[in-house]
Amino acid sequence: MTKTKLDLLVRATGKKWLLVQAALAFAFLYLPILILIIYSFNASRFNAVWRGFTLDWYRSLFSNAGATIASSSAGIFPALNNSLLIAAISTALATIFGTMLALALERFHFPGRKAVEALLFLPIIMPEITIGISLLVFFTLAFRIVENLTGIRLNLGLPTVIIGHVAFNISFVTITVRARLSELDPQLEQAAFDLGANEWRTFWRITFPLISPAIFSGALLAFTLSLDDFVVTFFTTGVGSMTLPLFVYGMIKFAVTPAINAISTLMLFASLLLVVSSLKTKNT
Repeated sequence: MTKTKLDLLVRATGKKWLLVQAALAFAFLYLPILILIIYSFNASRFNAVWRGFTLDWYRSLFSNAGATIASSSAGIFPALNNSLLIAAISTALATIFGTMLALALERFHFPGRKAVEALLFLPIIMPEITIGISLLVFFTLAFRIVENLTGIRLNLGLPTVIIGHVAFNISFVTITVRARLSELDPQLEQAAFDLGANEWRTFWRITFPLISPAIFSGALLAFTLSLDDFVVTFFTTGVGSMTLPLFVYGMIKFAVTPAINAISTLMLFASLLLVVSSLKTKNT
């Protein structure tokens, strides 16, 4: 066998082995999710045994059965409403502040800029449990100081969850918008200034339309992360602020039924839809 044929054989074998490795990796990542989706249609009350196809578990989520399964007075719809409310408010705040921070870091040089950039990456690289515990300690100390000064007793609830979600969502929005700003031609803004436009009009007529896909993409990413978050929510939530991930956790503590698969499947497809929309918007 010649050296050329041997090289071709080695390359072909390496390519096939690479495909096998990729297939095994994707199977490891996505096969459990596929099994979860399939067993959400299981007629049996136990996930380990397949008894046939049914939609009863999805129907139970849209009735009082969801609350019965969770052994809680709060059903799925109050938890879903809380999750949507938290996600909407935290996304709006994180998008506004994240866009402003991206503009400041990309367009201006100020003292402490490097420190701000370093702090910006902390919520991304830090474990969520560290963020959750630090926020819990912060709120506990802040509430104690407020109570000592004013006599007003504050408790954890939806506002603290929203603050916690804004804290880690700002970083994702800032990075997304800043990446788009770095690609813009600064001469476009300079041309607007030369034509008599001030900073405000230049931003709304030139800069904002160009970076709006990145802003929308960052907002969708923030909404998805907020809607699916469990760890930070667990440490910052209070009475009456049950969210959808916490509701699922409550269901798991009492009984592992296909209803958990059903609600997890719905959350999966909702998150997937938001991520796909974000990617499409970013590429436009």
